[in-house]
Amino acid sequence: MMSLSLNPIPSLDETWVPATWDEYLRALKNSAQVKSKGYYTHGRMQVDMQLPVSFDHSSDQSIISLAVNLYSILKGIPFRELDNCSFRKTAEVEFQPDLAYYVGSQATAIPSGTGIIHLETYPVPNLVVEVAKSSLLDDRTIKRVLYEDVGVAEYWIVDVESAQVLAYQMSDRGSLKIDSSLIFPGLDIALLNETLQRSRHQDQSQVGAWLMAQFQGATESGIQPT
Repeated sequence: MMSLSLNPIPSLDETWVPATWDEYLRALKNSAQVKSKGYYTHGRMQVDMQLPVSFDHSSDQSIISLAVNLYSILKGIPFRELDNCSFRKTAEVEFQPDLAYYVGSQATAIPSGTGIIHLETYPVPNLVVEVAKSSLLDDRTIKRVLYEDVGVAEYWIVDVESAQVLAYQMSDRGSLKIDSSLIFPGLDIALLNETLQRSRHQDQSQVGAWLMAQFQGATESGIQPT
């Protein structure tokens, strides 16, 4: 554990505007013809008309997904990964993270055929991941408080520029920066950082082979599957 952050509501910036829930839904409807992502919290909205995702953003998202998926499979951890899925609590909050994970007993919590995941009915994901190419400040402030408030257990920010993961354990009093995942026990953040750095000069097959060697070696050293 490294640091504690309490969760005051961050000040507005130019990407978040005051809005009622109905205004937010209208903005989403108006943007339906183009690719967009919507967030709503504390009476503010961000409807991001997405430009094409950069190579670096897309690559880092794929690498983190590869690492988590391989680790979970090799360690026997039940999981469900969701990519850009919408989570909503009507009139209160909505978020569409780059990646989200339901883990352990919650891996099968969402039935097939579900559209938007309504949080009045279904649990929040155990882990949320945002990939930050140009949105690092936003992801570290307003979205971080959003995920604290809704009860996400763990939050990762992938900083594309520095090829590092900022990982937080969340609580109703704020968030703690962590060096090892609690959702995926034994998965060190330093290893994820090295994975991202290797991906800068290796293809994903090479990175995946290296990851498997690290994970299998950890198991042989005494870290057993859950």
